[in-house]
Amino acid sequence: MTKKQKTMLARIIVAAVLFVPLFVAEHMGKLTFQSELPVSFLLYLVAYAVVGWDIVYKAVRNISHGQVFDENFLMCVATFGAFGVKEYEEAVAVMLFYQVGELFQNYAVNRSRQSITELMDICPEYANIEEDGELKKVDPDDVEVGDIIIVKPGERIPLDGVVIYGSSFVDTSALTGESVPRQVSEGAEIISGCVNGSGLLRVQVTKEFDDSTVAKILELVENASSKKAKVENFITKFARYYTPIVVVAAVILAVIPPLVLGGGWADWIERACSFLVISCPCALVISVPLGFFGGIGAASRVGVLVKGSNYLEALANMETIVFDKTGTLTKGEFTVTGIYPEGVAEEELLETAALAESYSEHPIANAVKEACTKPLSMERVANAEEIAGHGIRARIDGKLVLAGNAKLMKAENIVYDANSDIGTVIYVAVDGQYIGSIVIADRIKPEAKEALRALKASGVRKTVMLTGDKAEVGQAVARELGIDMVYADLLPADKVAKVEELLGELSDKEKLAFVGDGINDAPVLSRADIGIAMGSMGSDAAIEAADVVLMDDNPMKIASVIRIARYTLKIVTQNIVFALAVKALILVLGALGIANMWAAVFADVGVAVIAILNSMRVMKMK
Repeated sequence: MTKKQKTMLARIIVAAVLFVPLFVAEHMGKLTFQSELPVSFLLYLVAYAVVGWDIVYKAVRNISHGQVFDENFLMCVATFGAFGVKEYEEAVAVMLFYQVGELFQNYAVNRSRQSITELMDICPEYANIEEDGELKKVDPDDVEVGDIIIVKPGERIPLDGVVIYGSSFVDTSALTGESVPRQVSEGAEIISGCVNGSGLLRVQVTKEFDDSTVAKILELVENASSKKAKVENFITKFARYYTPIVVVAAVILAVIPPLVLGGGWADWIERACSFLVISCPCALVISVPLGFFGGIGAASRVGVLVKGSNYLEALANMETIVFDKTGTLTKGEFTVTGIYPEGVAEEELLETAALAESYSEHPIANAVKEACTKPLSMERVANAEEIAGHGIRARIDGKLVLAGNAKLMKAENIVYDANSDIGTVIYVAVDGQYIGSIVIADRIKPEAKEALRALKASGVRKTVMLTGDKAEVGQAVARELGIDMVYADLLPADKVAKVEELLGELSDKEKLAFVGDGINDAPVLSRADIGIAMGSMGSDAAIEAADVVLMDDNPMKIASVIRIARYTLKIVTQNIVFALAVKALILVLGALGIANMWAAVFADVGVAVIAILNSMRVMKMK
């Protein structure tokens, strides 16, 4: 509990200690005074003042600022009316229970907010810079790109960078939701907000603090609550019109029946006061945003940042999901996926190809060199020549080596065995003799297949993949993952046009999500109903344009956040239906004189507490 909440709890206890004996004594006939002074009124007024003075103050202050019709005003009018008709115990009880409900609401809101604001703990307080052989703590804002910082064991990494010395295990759970620490060593990229484990790290800074991962996350979190869902906006507008209407209705209820029917003013005023208490929209105004807030918090705990409750609502209605391929469903890293020697050993084939590619920095060449475990002696290579669109010609150990595509083999009249594997095929020949082929391809993420299966299970009707890659590559990936539709050979503008086409096929309620990671995906992320970006390896532009960010690039998290979104919307709908139904029933009963002020208290505070408890279920989701 906060200090403010503890103070409120103390006031409630004091008021209850004053009220309960008074109430019991009065109903047992023990509260009798032989005095002209309204002693019982004054005693009840003391209890009322202890627990409700701030509500009266807020009502007066809001009225002075032009904000008349709010819950504070309703409570004041209702309780003052109860005092006016000498129902003192009801006036105090209503205010007491109302404050209990408010305390409970505040506590619940703080609990739901806590799961999000815990992210604020990822913000580093300092960075270590070495000066004159000593470590100096400086503000992360003062560190520039290229500076060397030292991260000691147990410290939070203050800025994004590359490890230039040391190795350690890094705890990324605050950002990604992943409980298993990630090992880093020299050359590894690390992001701010993570906690260093056991080893000392020297890190070369690659981004200023304002552009760092932790700064962007905090910005997303701070802005999340400002983007309201349609349901939330509806409740806000509803309360704005609803409150003046019920005040007018209460005045009519207090005035018209006595004038028409004659007499009975006290009875009708009491009914009007009960009507006002019942009409307080607390359950709706508090529980609905609380539900969405809890949903955003639950998503953050699994490593997904949702930039607003409107996107959470959209996720709940998502019917179609569109994926980029490279870096989203695949790793975005070329690796050797197949080695097919012909008359030589695998190691010899791979070594020959690696030596031929040794002077090239092409991603394909790098993949071959990385796959070769033998040390490569550049002295063995002579007269290396790159043939545009074909491959490489070089002399290795005095022998003429050709390494390239099928066009090179045909041009040099080499008899070869065509390889039908999906990916880039490198054919190798030595002195005119074909010795085998090597296949390089982008590997599918191990969790991608399960992610697609989980999305189908969660109710997503259509899965689509858009890629700039060749049609045969795209179709092979789609077949392996079970994707419904695939469109290949697309430029960034073509992807936008294709998403536009898919959006046109959906109804107003149905939503489309696009998942991407590259800078070329930013236009599509912005155009989709929900843009989902890979936060760990994704580009800054993609993260900026997206509405939802997966902090560990795991597509499995999409199904998790959809489940959270749909559960959140279910809870919010339950709260709305329950609150309106109970209030409508008690309002009618109150107007007929069947429901008294005590029933009104239940209809207001009781319904609010039940709705809040229901909303808090969202926070426990994993």
